[in-house]
Amino acid sequence: MKRRHCLLTLLAASRAPAAEHLPQKRTFIGVDRFQRLVALAKARNWRAQPIGQRVALFGQAMLGTKYVAWTLEIDDHVESPSVTFLGLDCWTFFETSLGLARMIETPREVYTPSDLLREIERTRYRGGVCRGNYLDRIHYLDEWFTDNAARGHVRYITSQIGPVVRMQGRSNDEMSLNPRLYRYLKANPALVPALNQIERRLERVPFDYIPKAQVAACESRLRSGDIIGIVTHRDHVFCSHVGLAIQMADGRCHLMHASSTAKKVLIDKPLHDYLAGVKAHAGIVVARAA
Repeated sequence: MKRRHCLLTLLAASRAPAAEHLPQKRTFIGVDRFQRLVALAKARNWRAQPIGQRVALFGQAMLGTKYVAWTLEIDDHVESPSVTFLGLDCWTFFETSLGLARMIETPREVYTPSDLLREIERTRYRGGVCRGNYLDRIHYLDEWFTDNAARGHVRYITSQIGPVVRMQGRSNDEMSLNPRLYRYLKANPALVPALNQIERRLERVPFDYIPKAQVAACESRLRSGDIIGIVTHRDHVFCSHVGLAIQMADGRCHLMHASSTAKKVLIDKPLHDYLAGVKAHAGIVVARAA
């Protein structure tokens, strides 16, 4: 009985509503598009697909969505899980694709915005819980990978995909150095010292990545729906961009992402070619949805 009680408790927790600290009219934009995506997924039985393939399918369904920067910054003081389908940046594109793929794994007659917001909360916030505080959110992609891998949401598979090198002598403090660029930090400068403490902790975590010169040789090991973090040569941050892998009919693995250059979600060049085209790109890290 004790084991059954524990299982029921875990099940109830997994179905708990999102910690919505702001009204949904602020936190969930594009309900009609959400409903169309869910209807498409149901009609084509995407739930029967492996999780990575579901991530890729939802990503493809959002192709053409316009690029909008700073979509995570929705208030001056209160942090809350949020989703918008009317404009995506690189983070909200991959995160929404993953959240939708995870959401439909649980059969429901009707899926609601709160269902997706709960999935977003689980992956966006440290330990999967938002308490309304800006620093509950995972702000750096390297921490997103390690935190979500530790909780079983993804597998951090960079070293299984290709040969890695270790980041050496680099700081990871872009946000605390530039608080005026972030809405919450600009409005709440007292948060900056605590954020810097988080950054210092992240700098002590070993960070390995696949150099871009090695990516062409390992593209075939990637799967559609893998989460690709783009590592940068720029100081003060380890990863500068993120997207999804998608294996194409040309036999190459391309990058699907919300592009600030193209101003929309698109399937870009093969991954190696994309990296080679930008001098600041240093390589990749890879997570696979679990």
